[in-house]
Amino acid sequence: GNGSQWQANGLTRIGLSDAIVTQRFGAELLSTADASRQPIQWFSEAVFPTRLAPPLRYLDVTEFAQRNGWQTQISGNTLQISAPIANLVSIQQEQPATTVDRVTFSLDRPVTWQADPQQNELVLTLDAQADQSRLQKFKPTPASRIRSLKVEPTGNRTTIRVGIPITSRPRITTASNPNRIVIEVGSNFLSDKDILWTNGLFWRQRSLTVGANQFPIVWLEVNPRQAGLSIRSILPNATTLIGTLPLFQTAQQSLATAAINGGYFNRSNQLPLGAIKLENRFASGAILGRGVAGWDAAGNWKFDRLTLQETLILGSGQRFPITTVNSAFVQAGIARYTADWGSTYTTLSDNEILINVQNNQIGVQQTAATAGTVIPVPTSGYLLVFRSNRTAAASFTPSTPVQLESVFNQPALAALPNLIGGGPLLIRNGQIVLDGRLEQFSPAFIQERAARSAIGQTADGRILIVTAQYNAAGRGATLSDMAEVMQQLGAVNALNLDGGSSTTLYLGGQILDRPPRSSARVHNGIGVFLQP
Repeated sequence: GNGSQWQANGLTRIGLSDAIVTQRFGAELLSTADASRQPIQWFSEAVFPTRLAPPLRYLDVTEFAQRNGWQTQISGNTLQISAPIANLVSIQQEQPATTVDRVTFSLDRPVTWQADPQQNELVLTLDAQADQSRLQKFKPTPASRIRSLKVEPTGNRTTIRVGIPITSRPRITTASNPNRIVIEVGSNFLSDKDILWTNGLFWRQRSLTVGANQFPIVWLEVNPRQAGLSIRSILPNATTLIGTLPLFQTAQQSLATAAINGGYFNRSNQLPLGAIKLENRFASGAILGRGVAGWDAAGNWKFDRLTLQETLILGSGQRFPITTVNSAFVQAGIARYTADWGSTYTTLSDNEILINVQNNQIGVQQTAATAGTVIPVPTSGYLLVFRSNRTAAASFTPSTPVQLESVFNQPALAALPNLIGGGPLLIRNGQIVLDGRLEQFSPAFIQERAARSAIGQTADGRILIVTAQYNAAGRGATLSDMAEVMQQLGAVNALNLDGGSSTTLYLGGQILDRPPRSSARVHNGIGVFLQP
């Protein structure tokens, strides 16, 4: 659960997870260089002792609750908190002197509140009463970015609907004297942060300038050599490669403390497009010579473009190149599937010719007329799939001997137990090496402005897990913007990951970089795990 109770010196302590403190109470976590103490802003500032219980972290709110007159009670897995009732005293909108629109809600005492950014409105729920007669009907200032504002009191709760599109990314802060909640639209919505979340894991936020644009950058800086910390690829399903889920769910079910979305995938068949190697299992092969990041448990990382060239050599000496291994990337030629792909292969195009190879010997051919036919993959040996390639298939007669030759262009990278493919490669050995055409990305993709995800490595071996969202002007970053961002953050090696609606950064039960309901389902991710 998100609440926790424990005993210390004979006293019962009450802990709340980061996510509950921020999402249910409306507190903001502030910068700290001390992993054992987390300052927050909740009307005024307070500091909580932290308690790590992976995958979550709890803030000890025992004294804080007493000071604020909260009654706390845990039943089963649920923590119930009742706070004294507050009153919403007034609403003011400042005439925008600048490009920023600001609305202030004044209260007679600090209040727990929740914000839910929806498509065209921000729904703010306050655990407070509102006396309709005291709140004059709010009329937004002409030319304001805030199109409407409705106050709906229901007993001890008040719902405020603010007409702001989700893309506007309002900034919501609290302050004291008087106690107030302030919504700002049109400003840089990102607060600077440097939080040592636990030893070996920083959460940082900045607006970085690249050329004429500023971008909101949220990133994690991880020491892969920190004892008890490990980094692994994460998938929505433990048993099959097929499937997509919001990163939030994949992270939670894998028990990752932190995560970012990973490489590309096909939204319709929900299969990966690019390298995924999980603890030495090459579940999905490299494609198109694209960028790949690889690592081991000791914190050694490599970033480069990866290609695998495989050739089938028949007894007659005839040689046939293989196009892909364990891949959902469909092209004419011969594809190869092993047990690492799964126990079955489902045909990806019509009229595929399938041949099992076991003990270096060709088996019987079969043809699957339609895409979607399920074919077993041999547990030893492999399955060959011929697509639009009848001529070649004719040479593969049953019982003929066949040898397989495999050559990686980067054997040291390919040998690492964990790989995640994305692309394009942004930085290698301190130099920007971005070349989208070389990695066979489309011209449209290369030019695009979008939300971006990337992973990189600093000169001293720290791993940077980075997102760049749209800025206040609604502009996304280009690939070359992202290469510069990674360089500004100190990366000497960096790889672009899947972006756009896939871009999501997760830590300790919450999404850090975007409104949770705006993040799409993704295939794979990179997770940071802490030992409990």
